[in-house]
Amino acid sequence: MFYSITGEIVYSDTNTVAVQCGGVAFSCNVTFNTIRKIGPVGSEVTLYTYLNVKEDALDLFGFYEKSELDMFKMLISVSGVGPKAGLAILSELEPSQLVMCIATGDFKTITKAQGVGPKVAQRVVLELKDKIAKNMTAASAAEDFKAAAAATANIGQSNVSEAVSALVSLGYSQSEASIAVGKCEPTLGTEELVKQALKKLM
Repeated sequence: MFYSITGEIVYSDTNTVAVQCGGVAFSCNVTFNTIRKIGPVGSEVTLYTYLNVKEDALDLFGFYEKSELDMFKMLISVSGVGPKAGLAILSELEPSQLVMCIATGDFKTITKAQGVGPKVAQRVVLELKDKIAKNMTAASAAEDFKAAAAATANIGQSNVSEAVSALVSLGYSQSEASIAVGKCEPTLGTEELVKQALKKLM
């Protein structure tokens, strides 16, 4: 029904923004990432929107970037993931970070989102992996996705698995580690894999 809303921000808090246009202020549920990117009250903003229709309410969701809206729609297509959980996940992770979590099977990072447990996070990974692979368009993102998929495919090899684990122990996320290792030659020894992956991460 609504593609986007452009107008003046008349109110904002941690998860809501009211945008006034045409004499009407529309209240939008938003992610923390959107809140960080929009200006203060009084500034103009364009939010890409999604209208959720329920029996007793019409809830409007707003996103600063189209990619965030697209990911939100994907998330709520997963069984057991409603708009509230979708917002929580996208408040914790940027769309690009979520894509990499899905590519590497890193459901644990997704559980950092408020109210999202392991079962729901695993379902997100399982149901969206193929959809995201088909929809990858940005060259850099597609390259990272392929690297992550390559590392996941080779995770049974002890050297790859040990290299990923070593990078995680150094503070990198599972998805970051998998992408970096996936860009290296899988026949290298564990120590060399870690060295090469660290160079890519830096």
